[in-house]
Amino acid sequence: DAETRLRLETHVETLRRDLDIEPDTAMAAECPPLPDGTTPAARARDLERDLRLMGPINPLALEEYQALQERHGFLTAQLEDVKSARRDLGKVIRAIDNEIMSVFASAYADVSTNFEALFETLFPGGKGQLRLTDPDNLLETGIEVEARPSGKNVKKLSLLSGGERSLTALAFLFAVFRSRPSPFYVLDEVEAALDDMNLHRFLDLLHEFRQEAQLLVVSHQKRTMEAADVLYGVTMQPGGSSRVLSEKVGAGT
Repeated sequence: DAETRLRLETHVETLRRDLDIEPDTAMAAECPPLPDGTTPAARARDLERDLRLMGPINPLALEEYQALQERHGFLTAQLEDVKSARRDLGKVIRAIDNEIMSVFASAYADVSTNFEALFETLFPGGKGQLRLTDPDNLLETGIEVEARPSGKNVKKLSLLSGGERSLTALAFLFAVFRSRPSPFYVLDEVEAALDDMNLHRFLDLLHEFRQEAQLLVVSHQKRTMEAADVLYGVTMQPGGSSRVLSEKVGAGT
């Protein structure tokens, strides 16, 4: 009898401590449904085993969950902002790409037309043209220069002589100048590889452009100097310092 009373008191204390409930309330509670063939004692053991497998209870789990939920909401909003900014940036990129392609196509058409005309001027009877390596992709395409002087059946620049390559490069350079004019141009010994005939054609080209812009030409060619309006030179006497000399030759002489 004493042992029974002790066990009863122990269970009552356990109810009050662990479940915060009085024995009468526990006795009046409805028994939860049990699986078929399972006794209340067996079900209780199963639940106790499940509790042990779950491990200790974290009393801060709810607070941590709420903090993580707030963090998740913040990151979700930030992600939506990034996606929205990415969409807007994509629209800007597409608009810029379209503008680049439009400007490039217009500039290429002008330069190509001017190059063909200037090439025929520098190479009478010859034919030169510009060709896009990838016409369907103006953002990535390259430009190839085809040059065929009179009497030659070649197009690649590598097969031309040094003077012909220089004159072809000058034709392309001045085609860009004519398409996108500038107040002045600086040319550094661009005619060094030209023979007398090609030099004469180059000077005619300079004379044509000098009507629209100022040309600053660095040269060691006497004929080029004779075509200038003003000459500037740098000299140094033995044992002295360098000195800049200038002389006005006269327009058109």
